[in-house]
Amino acid sequence: MVCLQVCHHPPISACHAESESFTFWQDQRWKNKFWGKSLEIVPTGMVNVTLPRYGDHYEWNKVVTCIHNVLSQQRYLEHYGEVTIQNLTNNTCTCKITFVKSRYWGSDSNKNEVQGTVIDQSGNVIHRFGGLWHEGIFCDTLPTPKCIWKPNTQPKDYLLYYGFSSFAMELNELTPNLKPLLPPTDTRLRPDQRMLEEGMVGEADKKKDEVEEIQRERRKHLSKRGEEHVPRFFKKAKDSCGRDVWLTNGTYWELRNNPGFSNLENVTLW
Repeated sequence: MVCLQVCHHPPISACHAESESFTFWQDQRWKNKFWGKSLEIVPTGMVNVTLPRYGDHYEWNKVVTCIHNVLSQQRYLEHYGEVTIQNLTNNTCTCKITFVKSRYWGSDSNKNEVQGTVIDQSGNVIHRFGGLWHEGIFCDTLPTPKCIWKPNTQPKDYLLYYGFSSFAMELNELTPNLKPLLPPTDTRLRPDQRMLEEGMVGEADKKKDEVEEIQRERRKHLSKRGEEHVPRFFKKAKDSCGRDVWLTNGTYWELRNNPGFSNLENVTLW
């Protein structure tokens, strides 16, 4: 997977991943709404997955994420809204999933509730499913009702690592044989991020300020020369609905293999 912040104002991040079984891409952009004690993050842009074996191209939107008690130590996340999953190459059926907003005075048992249906072209319900996204999702319209999805078990001591899953913990892993292959802008080489992971919170805060100042100075120099930053691995395009999207330009792995990032001129970010 290749991920890149392609725009700073407004903040837009793009990513692309592929294998023999699938291709996945999206760009992440959002608007914030502050409600005094909570902060809503309202995303725009679509998520895309293609499955070449079946000739399918799935597309769906993202729901709102709300950070509750944003100014206190008892912060927690909630996701709510409706997701519509469509197959752009076959309109046989559509899936609609509702992340239910919890009631203010409700118990913990109704938090993280998910309800969904799969409907055909005529609007008839083919399947119903539901559950809690942190425990499991169940489908009761199959010949034998069963759990169709459940999250992986949290790793040992996950609370010491910001509640991350095993996958999230491993995103910052940097092995000796991998380090020489990466561009110096890879975030696994970002010093403040590494300090935070190692529990050096005070040092990480100081280094973060230094890193951000370097980047502000770089933007000032570009502005004085009348230039704009050009993303290295993504390009701006239009999707089938005419929406602005950021797509891979296909150069990351080519440059990594030949001539290698150590043999190229690279931007200094930290």
